[in-house]
Amino acid sequence: MSLRPLRPLRALRHLRPVLGAAAGAALLLTAVTPTVTASADVLESVTVDAVGRIAPDGTVTLSGTYRCLDSSGPVFVSSTVSQDSAPLTSYGIGGARAVCDGAEHTWQNTGRPSVTTTAAGTSSPLKAGAAHVEATLMELRQQGLLPLPHFHATQQQDVLLSAV
Repeated sequence: MSLRPLRPLRALRHLRPVLGAAAGAALLLTAVTPTVTASADVLESVTVDAVGRIAPDGTVTLSGTYRCLDSSGPVFVSSTVSQDSAPLTSYGIGGARAVCDGAEHTWQNTGRPSVTTTAAGTSSPLKAGAAHVEATLMELRQQGLLPLPHFHATQQQDVLLSAV
């Protein structure tokens, strides 16, 4: 009886590139999973003011305060707004650069969601009235070749969009 070395089955050879790509993707996904910290750390926080502004052209201005201690990359305060008329649709409202020095700072973001065209003309998807805002204090930290998000704090707040 002669023993031969085991060789991969010829039928499975075509799977090598697919298996290699899948393994590479799995490694990449685990390497780039963003770090998320809860906003329970009282030294790092972001707040949203109870009243925002909406101009006749649909431009929204949101504001609040933030505090963060330290950063190794650029930090931003971003904000989104939604209303009950379209609760699953959030609109990004600008982004402000943040300074992480441990002191409390104010932030203000201004932006205008895309207008919609109707038979009556153009209109903003947002109106004066009740709205829901989420503000996030996020840093882009360099990890290897990629800048990855690190969340310092987040806050959700029901607000009133006041017409100006």
